[in-house]
Amino acid sequence: MSTQPKAAPRHGILSLTIKDKAVLYAAYMPFVQNGGLFIPTHKQYSLGDEVFMLLSLMDEKEKIPVAGKIIWITPKGAQGNKATGIGVQFSNQDNGQARTKIETYLAGTLNSERSTHTM
Repeated sequence: MSTQPKAAPRHGILSLTIKDKAVLYAAYMPFVQNGGLFIPTHKQYSLGDEVFMLLSLMDEKEKIPVAGKIIWITPKGAQGNKATGIGVQFSNQDNGQARTKIETYLAGTLNSERSTHTM
């Protein structure tokens, strides 16, 4: 019985630091199952690519490790001058740790009408 090794993520580890609530609000995707983040990047990705992120929020010293997959791509030159980048859906491996921490920071602003990078 042969088993194929699982392919490692092609793009390595994404490191994302968000120190401002307005930036976090614009990047967060609460409408995605398990939550997700928009990450500005010019690197080429495909839908379904698996990625691993180290997320730094506000002034916290500890980075949050988050596995996820690409579910959104905003190409260069997108309509409405949207930022080029990818949307990453969090996997359920961290039991919602990243989503809970983000939503704690954004308490009271998640129902805002302000535009985000994705909607």
